[in-house]
Amino acid sequence: MNRGDVPRWLWGDSPAAGLARLPLIPLALVYGGAMRLRAAAYRRGWIATERLPLPSVAIGNLSVGGVGKTPLAAWVAARYAAAGITPGVLLRGYGGDEPLVLARLVPEAVVIADPDRAMGARRARAAGAGVLVLDDAFQHLAVARDLNVLVVSAESMEAPAWPLPAGPWREGWEALERADWVVITRRRASAAAAAALGDRIGSRRPGLALSIAELGLGGLEGLASGTTRPLTQVAGRRVVAAAGIGDPASFAAQLAALGASVQLMPYQDHHPYSAADVGALLRAGARADYVVVTEKDAVKLRGRWPRDASEPLVARVRVTWEHNGAPLERALDAAGAREPIPRPSE
Repeated sequence: MNRGDVPRWLWGDSPAAGLARLPLIPLALVYGGAMRLRAAAYRRGWIATERLPLPSVAIGNLSVGGVGKTPLAAWVAARYAAAGITPGVLLRGYGGDEPLVLARLVPEAVVIADPDRAMGARRARAAGAGVLVLDDAFQHLAVARDLNVLVVSAESMEAPAWPLPAGPWREGWEALERADWVVITRRRASAAAAAALGDRIGSRRPGLALSIAELGLGGLEGLASGTTRPLTQVAGRRVVAAAGIGDPASFAAQLAALGASVQLMPYQDHHPYSAADVGALLRAGARADYVVVTEKDAVKLRGRWPRDASEPLVARVRVTWEHNGAPLERALDAAGAREPIPRPSE
């Protein structure tokens, strides 16, 4: 078992995983309590928050990785860019791949990686940004935001309901009180499962604005050439799926749903890919028809993949709104103008 498999195994549903989590439960209780105390300190004004110099939309999650916040942040930034507003996308910069992904997905954006979001905001404004999109910022309480979007995946409900490290949860459902809007995402989960999660969230905080989006595969393109390929290209073919993301299993399931025979090579989120990793992918790919990678992995493999080897295909993510997409767009418009946020019924 490589270290990328450890959290997925530990947070799985096997009896052995449940037993292994037991010693971590005291640490999880301490972590969860600390996060609640921290949130209360900000809520009561014991710790000051800073207002950013531009309208801002924060996008974040309750669990560790795999919910689709970066594709959603890219969608939000692209929407502002299409409206003629230069988005400044602010990230912590952890892992190094997400700034590259966002810069590639939204070339009009000013992408700033800085753990100090207030400093990043000033840098983005100086570079011409007119609105800010804060990726992975739900727990970053030091700055105020005009729209606070919480992303929850239908797949994440399979994980044990423990805070870190016994489970993947940064915060519990009490954090819904800070959200202006919830976006439920789904990849391999059914539409019914996403709707059921929406009902569960609605019962915990009635009236909270909520949208549902499918994060599907939108197409394929060559890693180096950029040549677009239809999704049908992998139907009936042997595919090696390389995924250094929070939920590799969903990526494999999406490819299998296209009719591919999939060999999943999962890595930990933000995996840097060593020369040995590239070699392993080349050997596996030699026994398959295609190597298919995620956009997050592609930014690290470009320039490192041998030119004389068949290029991997990059799977692009498509955001498809299944519930309350238009109301969320109106909320984004209002946040960009620092106007009151309309609710879905308004």
